[in-house]
Formats: sequence, structure tokens, C-alpha cells
Amino acid sequence: MQHETVQEYYGETLQGSSDLQTNACCTPDAMPDYLKKILGKIHDEVLSRYYGCGLVAPEALEGLKVLDLGSGSGRDVYALSALVGEDGFVTGVDMTDAQLDVARAHMDYHAEAFGYAKPNTAFVKGTIEDLGALGFEDNSFDLIVSNCVINLALDKEAVLSEAYRILKPGGEMYFSDVYADRRVPGSLREDPVLYGECLSGALYRNDFIALSKKVGFGDPRMVDTRVLTVENPQIEAKLGNIGFTSETWRLFKLNNLDANPEDYGQAVIYNGGLEHMAQVFVLDEDKQFEAGKCVPVCGNTARTLGQSRFAQYFDFIGTFCRHYGAFEPGAKPDAPGTQAAVEPAAGGSCC
Repeated sequence: MQHETVQEYYGETLQGSSDLQTNACCTPDAMPDYLKKILGKIHDEVLSRYYGCGLVAPEALEGLKVLDLGSGSGRDVYALSALVGEDGFVTGVDMTDAQLDVARAHMDYHAEAFGYAKPNTAFVKGTIEDLGALGFEDNSFDLIVSNCVINLALDKEAVLSEAYRILKPGGEMYFSDVYADRRVPGSLREDPVLYGECLSGALYRNDFIALSKKVGFGDPRMVDTRVLTVENPQIEAKLGNIGFTSETWRLFKLNNLDANPEDYGQAVIYNGGLEHMAQVFVLDEDKQFEAGKCVPVCGNTARTLGQSRFAQYFDFIGTFCRHYGAFEPGAKPDAPGTQAAVEPAAGGSCC
């Protein structure tokens, strides 16, 4: 597979979402009302050239510097530009001229639609495997998103490695993509239609998790998943028994993570305050935090919340001074009282 093949599929073969031969690159209709209102302000041409498999709008975006990998016609860039506000900025990267032309044509339109004095968006041509060639420096973005694009990348490890490099400490990669329930045979990966439809380039989920950890994202967290139905008899016949899912994951750039969930007698209290999640904050598919409730957490979850942009919304109980073994969900926090969950200095005392 070559970059040119993918460019041709998305720049010439597909003239709109109706040209897709499967439903793999289609986001479900169900979405929060606040996102529906934002998408209602996005230009029709941008929407008509959208190809995505999920929603990439996490929480607490005001003022963030965001990068969209494989931004296409710009739908997610413009939606996020409404959420980061005038003090934030969203950059899209794509390698297909036809898609970039659509995205760039409507920058002023969306600035006006969202009430901004000037656009808070930019679009850059390039490949997502080599962000250094585009001038993106180390530790320069708060958030990276991607919507059904990493499966199209020829070097997926390079994509994840570059994302880790340019994220700020505590920053997040939040993205949706297609995954296979087994490794896709090489013969199918060479099929331009299967590849362009986001199927034969999909990673086996276990390989994705291993790659994420290899490049530095030590604690991958799944947000949600749904089974994909191809609904094209000819393509289904080619794929055989391979199953596919659309999944949303979040990867944080964090320090001192454990290889497994460990118990330090810690707990957190969500104080509310996050718009659209005032009562319950959802970190991933397994971890939800009801406002005001003291919830025991493993060390990695304490680090995730404490080192990321979510720290301001939580109180932290306990430190990393004492280890109680493997974390067991449902355990009670060891010590009463609220204090910052602070890592002890290397070689120093906990006292």
C-alpha cells in the first residue's frame, strides 16, 4: 500500500460520504445535543466530505491547543474550534489536496458562525507519520485527536510515537478508529478498496495496545466500542470471518506509571464543574466518578487525573508513600482527609 493510493481514494474515488461502500467510516447518528448544535453550524460542503467512525470531542477543551491527525474536510477541526473558544487553536493535518481545499475554503465562514473575530484554525499538508517535517515541536500540543485515520497510516508505530513526542506532559491523545479481532492477512492489506474503506489497514487490538505502551503511552484506556457491520456482500466475502469494531481510546502522556493497577490506599472526589458532565465524569468505559462521592482508585488512575487537565476538578486523598499490593476495585481508601496526590521525590522520604 502507498500513500498515493489512499490519496486517490479520498481525493478522487470518494466525492462524498454516500460513495463509501461500507459503513466502517461512518459515525453513529446518536450524539450529545450540544454537539448536534455545533455541527448544525458547520458548512454543508465540509459535512458532505466527512469520513469518520466516532466522536472525538472529550471534556474540558476551553483554551487548548489541539491537533487533528487526518483532518480531511475539516469537520472535527471546526467542531473542536467551537469548543476550545477564541483562546484555543485547532490545527488539522491531512495529505490529500482535495480534502484540504474544502477545509481551507471555509475558515472565515466558521469563525463568523462561532462569533470569533478571526479564525482559530489552520490546515497543514503532510503525513501523520512524520509530524517533525511539518515543524511540530516536542511538548507543543495539549490534545491530539483523530477520527478513523490511523488505520490508513502505513507506519502506525510512527504515528503513535510522533503523537507522544509532541504532546505536552499530561496531554492526551483521544481518538476513534477501526480495529480487527485478529491480524489482517497481507493479501487483504494490498486491496485498495478494503484499505480505503478503513478495514484491511485496521490494527489487531492487542497489537495496538502493545504499540501504545512501546512508544510511552503506558496505560491505554478504552472509552467505548461498537461492532461494525460491513453490509456489502462482496466485501464481506473477501473479509471472511474477520470481525471489526469501532473504538474510542484515550492515551495520556504521564510519568511513573505502574505496569499494572496498584493499590496505594488512594481515593478521589469529583467536585463537578465540567460542562456536560456536571454530575458524573466518565474517564473510560470502566471508571465513572459521581460528583461528591469518594472513590478508591489505583495509582495509575490517580496519576492520570492528577497529571492531566482534569486535576482541577478533583480532590485527591492519599499519596504514593505506601504500597498495599495489587489494586482491587471496591477497596476503601486507607486514610481519611483530603490532600494532593503527590509523587515522592526520587530517593527521598515520604514523611
